[in-house]
Amino acid sequence: MNTILWICQGILSLAFLYSGINKTILSEQQLIAKGQTGVVNLRIGVIRFIGISEVLGAAGIIVPWLTNIWPVLTPVTAICFAVIMLMAAQIHYKLHEPKNIATNVFLLILAVFVAYGRLM
Repeated sequence: MNTILWICQGILSLAFLYSGINKTILSEQQLIAKGQTGVVNLRIGVIRFIGISEVLGAAGIIVPWLTNIWPVLTPVTAICFAVIMLMAAQIHYKLHEPKNIATNVFLLILAVFVAYGRLM
């Protein structure tokens, strides 16, 4: 079970690290061109804040559990990721983007699984 949780944490970390780096350095138009359409009509400061939060979350899903320093932060991060994916799915639903909704739901399931597995 521990191995499966680590794999899920790795997937979540990579997904949010990739998204966060893009939101931190790319313009709104470049993000939309890459398929990150959830940033439509957001101010660049908000996009950057989301990006930095995602990069920190990518570390938060791995580092606390790995180092055993405040390991409770790993399931807390997973719960935060799940909330983010719920909100992102709503945005993509309004934009009529079933592929992005499927990605959000997949990441949501992984995040809930990690949160549950690491809290038990």
